[in-house]
Amino acid sequence: MPSPFVTLTRPAWAALADATEIDLDEATLARLRGIGDPTSALDIEEVYRPLCQLLHLHMVNTGALYAQANDFLGLDVCRTPFVIGVAGSVAVGKSTVSRLLQELLSRAPGEPKVDLVTTDGFLYPNAELERRGILDRKGFPESFNRKALLQFVMDVKSGEPRVVAPVYSHMVYDIVPGEEIAVERPDILIVEGLNVLQPARVEADGRQGLTVSDFFDFSVFVEADERHIKGWFLSRFLELRRTAFQDTRSFFRSYAELSEADAVAIGNNVWDTINGPNLRENIAPTRDRATAILTKGPDHSIDSIHIRKV
Repeated sequence: MPSPFVTLTRPAWAALADATEIDLDEATLARLRGIGDPTSALDIEEVYRPLCQLLHLHMVNTGALYAQANDFLGLDVCRTPFVIGVAGSVAVGKSTVSRLLQELLSRAPGEPKVDLVTTDGFLYPNAELERRGILDRKGFPESFNRKALLQFVMDVKSGEPRVVAPVYSHMVYDIVPGEEIAVERPDILIVEGLNVLQPARVEADGRQGLTVSDFFDFSVFVEADERHIKGWFLSRFLELRRTAFQDTRSFFRSYAELSEADAVAIGNNVWDTINGPNLRENIAPTRDRATAILTKGPDHSIDSIHIRKV
């Protein structure tokens, strides 16, 4: 059956890379990796180098198209940021992918300014989630202020000189009042989140509005078998129990006192009632809307790549 994607094994993908020098030292990799993520220098060479080269092709040609279109329309406007979306499940490694892309793209010729914003900042505050009766559905599409997120990306893509986003703290498990992150005309903006490839909702009058991904120039979906993702989630949960949850400021401080068996039981319940259903119902169905799909094997390493060809 014909597919809109071309699928490449990791060796075939790696063979597409040219001799461009692109590497990160171990200290930098350690800073960028998520908990339990084994991304190595070999991954940078075999996976991220060709991905950055493909992104460069898209950026150059997208820029040329916008310039030609503006000339045709008689518009005198500055080039606006190239926006990249990164989507995937909790614990699949999308944050590591996003941080790596930010680091590598910022080292490209000309040293472009690359900003990274996660959609966690656009979650409704816990008080609002409680008011709506959906605190236990944090991470599901309805728990995000999608209107504010859409406006943020529209403003960035429209060339606004300064656009701000709220800040979310995983420590306190809530939006931080009064804190914000400012995006000031970057060359590239990476938007990372669970649901950034969600299609637009159909309004009551039957019209379909805009959605965040309408303003992406390129998008990446990170995937793996759910069994593996659940295992990575549980491993991360137990590691956080031994580390971050020990902090008295942590929303999850009580979890640090649990036995390992009780912690595993809670982690399984969180996956089975929240993260797993959200993955199956909302995140995985958006996979084929991406420009590139990175497929991971059981060891967390990327073993195949799917690139949209049409």
